[in-house]
Amino acid sequence: MKKILKRILFSIISLIIVIFIFGLTLAYLPTKSKTNHAGITPEEAAVLRKNFVGPHDQFTTSDGVTLFLRRWNPDSLAPSKKGIAVLIFHGFTAYSGAYDMAGVPISAAGYTTFGLDYRGHGLSDGIRGDTPGKDRWIADLAESVKYVRSLGFSKVIVLGHSLGVASAICAADAVPNEIAGLVLLSGAYEGRKGLSAPPTLFEKIKILSSSIFRPSYPAVEYYRKGMTVSKDSLFNYSYTLRYLTMMDVKQLRLPKDLNIPVLVGVGDQDELFEVDKVRDFYDSIPGNKKEFLIMKNTTHAKIPRESWEQVVIWLNKNF
Repeated sequence: MKKILKRILFSIISLIIVIFIFGLTLAYLPTKSKTNHAGITPEEAAVLRKNFVGPHDQFTTSDGVTLFLRRWNPDSLAPSKKGIAVLIFHGFTAYSGAYDMAGVPISAAGYTTFGLDYRGHGLSDGIRGDTPGKDRWIADLAESVKYVRSLGFSKVIVLGHSLGVASAICAADAVPNEIAGLVLLSGAYEGRKGLSAPPTLFEKIKILSSSIFRPSYPAVEYYRKGMTVSKDSLFNYSYTLRYLTMMDVKQLRLPKDLNIPVLVGVGDQDELFEVDKVRDFYDSIPGNKKEFLIMKNTTHAKIPRESWEQVVIWLNKNF
């Protein structure tokens, strides 16, 4: 009987060792990139941030990380807009530099405009495509709003695009009294079906192995057929599993007592979200200070100046 138990125990231990070695091997096994995108390290981001010469701000989070804010200043500042700022939360894979398309026309209309680089993105500190967790990510967003207000802007309108829509909702939940308005573009609770092929079983096991043995390694590459891969090294196409699974976007809701102006918009040619699904999201927003905008000749990431000027019209009307 004892010999049998010893054999069983030996078999179990041997199996555990084999699984451990197999998982460890998979975690460090190189994966061929589908995007062939060359990113940067946190150290390189810090050097680029130090040498950045354009208008910008940076602040230190409550846990000691430096976050970068790109800035677009108006050529002239009307007294009525002196205390108003627009804060942009960027989309997936992007960073604030991709939002000149918004910052230029909005600042030209007289609004001081900021663009946050999330932790691990753009010129901000942090492991690329990673986050310590949902609470810390939300804290970064809330602290960026508070920082802009500390600069003397009594009204901060948060503009979220794509993933930035989820960011804006999280910020509004965290610091509802700090936000004067929301612009939510190109986002919904449900995207178009069949945009990207699901990972194979082998890929799933490899990603899981990486998340166990080195959770801060960006083992998941974002790729969908037909997408444009930017050559800009500040874009990010690889993420950690914990970043991608830190929250269920479908569970996000704005506060029921929300009483601020909200603009929800989507391009008529958006490849990721159907207009009807974005309208469903719009219908879920509480309050009667909301508007829905369909932007013509607009895809998910290419938003022409004419569409941004429609956003400016909404800003002028409400602020």
